[in-house]
Amino acid sequence: MEQEFQTTPKRNIPRDLFLHLLAIVTLYWGSVSFVTLLWQFINYFFPDNLNYFYYTGFTGPIRFAVASLIIVFPIFVLVSWYLNKIYSREAVVRESKIRKWLIYLTLFIASLVIIGDLVSTINMLLGGEITVRFILKALSILLVAGLIFGYYLDDVRRESPTKSAKYFAWGSGVIVLAAIIGAFFIIGSPITARLIQYDQQKISDLQGIQSQIVNYWQRKEVLPNFLSDLNDPISSYMIPNDPQTNQPYEYVLKNAESLSFELCANFNKTGKDVFGQAKPMSNISKTPDNWDHPAGEYCFERTIDKQLYPPLNKVK
Repeated sequence: MEQEFQTTPKRNIPRDLFLHLLAIVTLYWGSVSFVTLLWQFINYFFPDNLNYFYYTGFTGPIRFAVASLIIVFPIFVLVSWYLNKIYSREAVVRESKIRKWLIYLTLFIASLVIIGDLVSTINMLLGGEITVRFILKALSILLVAGLIFGYYLDDVRRESPTKSAKYFAWGSGVIVLAAIIGAFFIIGSPITARLIQYDQQKISDLQGIQSQIVNYWQRKEVLPNFLSDLNDPISSYMIPNDPQTNQPYEYVLKNAESLSFELCANFNKTGKDVFGQAKPMSNISKTPDNWDHPAGEYCFERTIDKQLYPPLNKVK
């Protein structure tokens, strides 16, 4: 009886269900995160001339994808490794319906992704979309879904684990690690990201101050002498300070007659289009403002067009 108990151990179905579900969910999550990371690499290296991205427009998804891969992918590898150890001790677990159902579900989802990707590719090509970025994105989905489909289709047909599982784990680990390292060359370190966030907030504050200066001119027909003149307790508007130093922004009235002024701030990093400083419609000229700036102290020169922004009491 003791020998029979050792050769046919009692099944631990809750354990098997938990481990297999965890492996599949982390596989899905990690795959989506990896494809997302690849797509953002493509957006960065092959920008679309018909569109542009704010800094947070592509670094936000990159950060989330990297965070997911750092946590989720090692869990997937560890769970898969532990399951393979269980398979070597309890062959019946490898042949369980729980495992096969989840694997065939994975094959089904991967098949739908591949079919959808091919249909989308042909549809977009017929519509005139032949850019490199689109082709690369389509290939990235096809490659990841195809690898998952091929690996699990081969695995579910075998009666015992093979060495290919180890090679697959090592190969995918190297690729994921390289992608994570590459992401940091784009988004920078957490300290750099923090400094860029400060710069973005400074640009946002200066845009709001500029809007208030234009409004002040339209209502009073003069430019303010000091930024404190814009404070309005009734509307609850108060001039913001630099979020990094908590010091006031610099305002210089260049020429009261020509309505010229400067708004200045101290920036941590160079702000260019590729890093996406916001470019909303200007309050001055109805065209995108130039909010690009170098690192360090920099002043934005502005001149209000009286014809575009006449005093409100003269507007009929």
